[in-house]
Amino acid sequence: MYTIGLDFGTLSGRAVLVDTRAGEEIAESVFDYPHGVMDSQLPSGTKLPPDWALQHPQDYIDVLSHTVPAVLRQSGIAAADVVGIAIDFTASTPMPTTSDGTPLCYLPELVDEPHAYIKLWKHHAAQRQADLINATARQMGESWLPRYGGKISSEWFFSKLLQILQERPDIYAKIDRFVEAADWVIWQLTGTETRNTCTAGYKAMVQEGDFPSRAYFKALDPAFEQVVDEKVGRKFAELGDKAGELTPQLAALTGLRAGIAVAVANVDAHVTAPAVKATDPGIMVMVMGTSCCHILSGTQLQVVDGMCGVVKGGIIPGLYGYEAGQSAVGDIFGWYVDHAVPPAYHRAAADAKLNLHSFLEREAAQQAVGQHGLVALDWWNGNRSTLVDVDLTGLMLGMNLATRPPDIYRALIEATAYGTREIIDAFDAQGIPVNQLVAAGGLPEKNALLCQIFADVTGRPLKLAGSAQAPALGAAMHAAVAAGIYPDIHAAAEKMGKLKDQVVTPIAANQRQYDKLFAEYKTLYDYFGRGANDVMKRLKALKHDALSERQG
Repeated sequence: MYTIGLDFGTLSGRAVLVDTRAGEEIAESVFDYPHGVMDSQLPSGTKLPPDWALQHPQDYIDVLSHTVPAVLRQSGIAAADVVGIAIDFTASTPMPTTSDGTPLCYLPELVDEPHAYIKLWKHHAAQRQADLINATARQMGESWLPRYGGKISSEWFFSKLLQILQERPDIYAKIDRFVEAADWVIWQLTGTETRNTCTAGYKAMVQEGDFPSRAYFKALDPAFEQVVDEKVGRKFAELGDKAGELTPQLAALTGLRAGIAVAVANVDAHVTAPAVKATDPGIMVMVMGTSCCHILSGTQLQVVDGMCGVVKGGIIPGLYGYEAGQSAVGDIFGWYVDHAVPPAYHRAAADAKLNLHSFLEREAAQQAVGQHGLVALDWWNGNRSTLVDVDLTGLMLGMNLATRPPDIYRALIEATAYGTREIIDAFDAQGIPVNQLVAAGGLPEKNALLCQIFADVTGRPLKLAGSAQAPALGAAMHAAVAAGIYPDIHAAAEKMGKLKDQVVTPIAANQRQYDKLFAEYKTLYDYFGRGANDVMKRLKALKHDALSERQG
């Protein structure tokens, strides 16, 4: 018997067809979103302000219609042998819809309205609302706030919905349901609306099975008092459960058999844990791609500085699931390669028959630790953990006329590793052990230097996911549980999860040097990140003023 896991990422969606007996991946297919990330304008040409990041729901339907038939064709597996399907998603990526799930952006009168579209996880234009959510929670002594490291991010669910209310109350009035894109896709597959406990717990402030009080939401804005009952709903579906069965309409679209099990939606990072056999406490899974999510299970409830959230059963049933993260990792390397590497290096990479990333990695790997004389702060897209501040920006210190692109490329990799060490130290400080590291996602597959630097900087051996599509594999495992093939995710992980035999171990001499460099990073981290010098925020404000004047 087979299941299909679909991983909806920032730029594309991919499907993996998996043999449930041992987790063998039979076929995979990737589909790039036609609309991509809309951060400058809508398809109609309507301009977007700074810090916006939107997506189009049709892209997700296109993923279903392209990738699922593709894996069936490639594999030669009969649709009758596929017993379940499941998805994972970036989060929080919520969207406004009508009562029947029609996205508001599908309505002819709203195609030019930015607030009618999906707000991608890295939509940062709701920072003012996030600040209000945090300040009000502190004033009212809300007990749930410490479970999110003391701060709710502009990336989270209610920050984005409150932004719609306060900026376009007429659009807010048209919203019948505000729903995570993950849950919306499940809605399309099954015809039934569900809300998964993972996204609700980590991104929508649900603790102990409920939202904050109506009095709290009213304190944010009087029109927000009934937001949960009017726009969201209070029923939650547990991870691994069956959300419903595939409808005849979606069966025709995908080529699957109507009536197969559709699992409750999940978050991309969290669903990866069982795919790499991380179902026990103390194993931190780093899902490394455009950004990085750090997932860790523990037996006790603790408050950790700047964590994204802790939810009981949010990753593995019965354990407290902790989440932290970095808002940009691969995105930083991509920015540098796309916008700042001179033509001579492009030519050298072509001559070496390597892409530019691989060429810079090769050159940077020849350096001794500290040889480039640089230290960077990895805040090109703000800081998610431990500072929870999207208004922070990147910094590179130590450049001179001898600095070359491989130096900068290596320093940027090191900065992201320092950011991960800062997160690990925050957990250690609260008595939550991080005994093992497991790297998953696209970056560890492509960049051996990155893996070694992360091991050296953190001082911990680094295990590697056994699948290049670990989130999709994890989703397929949850589909197997929903279909009744396995009784729970522990049993599915034992049979279907996989790790590579290779383990990247720290090099002692490198580790000693990185301890010195990390101390410099920490000095800069605290100085620019904790209020001693808010120059980054002042520069960002000047930038926004200049853009507003130019557009106005």
